[in-house]
Amino acid sequence: MKISNLYKVDGDKITRKNKICPRCGNGVFMADHGDRYACGKCGYTEIKK
Repeated sequence: MKISNLYKVDGDKITRKNKICPRCGNGVFMADHGDRYACGKCGYTEIKK
């Protein structure tokens, strides 16, 4: 996956598109699967409301 898919550049501001895994910490993004977020490293899953 390209790094450019994980961040949004808006002028001089850079923001993350995906959530960060609360178990793994900074640098580990969670995948967006439509109805849930999932971490590929530790398996942590959050269901969207």
